[in-house]
Amino acid sequence: MEGVSGLTDPEDMHAGGRGYERGCELMTADANAAITGAFEAGADAVVVNDSHASGKNLRADLIDERCTLIRGNGKPLAMGEGLDPSYDAALYVGYHARAGRHGVLNHTWMGHEIQNVHLNGAPIGEIGLMAAYAGTFGVPVALVAGDDAACAEARETLGDVSTVAVKRAVNRFAAEVVPPVRAAEMIRCGALQALEDLDQRPVHRVDGPYVLRIDWNSTAIARMCALVPGVQAVDDRTTEFTSNDFAEIVGLLSVMSGIGGGIGCSSGRYG
Repeated sequence: MEGVSGLTDPEDMHAGGRGYERGCELMTADANAAITGAFEAGADAVVVNDSHASGKNLRADLIDERCTLIRGNGKPLAMGEGLDPSYDAALYVGYHARAGRHGVLNHTWMGHEIQNVHLNGAPIGEIGLMAAYAGTFGVPVALVAGDDAACAEARETLGDVSTVAVKRAVNRFAAEVVPPVRAAEMIRCGALQALEDLDQRPVHRVDGPYVLRIDWNSTAIARMCALVPGVQAVDDRTTEFTSNDFAEIVGLLSVMSGIGGGIGCSSGRYG
């Protein structure tokens, strides 16, 4: 949701926030634009996965009736839920830059609990993580839409991927935004073009074994996550996990984010 057109304020993205309801409408409009572009390109079916926070942000009553929607909390594979080798392409809409990189509401997986994530020794964000997961099925990422920083990160990570920048980052909480109506048209055109040129989009493959290292902001979170079987404590704030199955990497991120969120939310100013 951080990369959705028009949004810059954390209040726009959290249930109960002053702009949240409008934020959900804007998120749904961006999704509908990508859906429209996909069907115009000849798609037989489109499945949409609501991948922000609780997974209950996209307006089911406003989403394009031609798609199906994966909605709700506790999805084991989070942003990757529902993906399998039967899909021709993945479209990433509303994405943002990774933690530690200039961009609107930049972070990786969690807003403040995670300082950084490394895969096989290199910093990685949600774009790279989910593109690598798609790559395990041979599915290319055809489009990434978000702020200019997310688009730059996508090109650096994936190479020849179509991108749509719906805002330009000024700092983490400010941006020069494209008005949402025009942004939606840009996303529609971007999805259409990306899928018409799908044979030019390479699959992003990362060779295993996969070593996932997470730098937490809290010693309490790191210590609790190190209790998960297979997770090792590197130091007081860092954990590491190794697997030959990338689905385990994605699933573990979901598990540890649940642990981190529970500790962070219950610890007040010390979280």
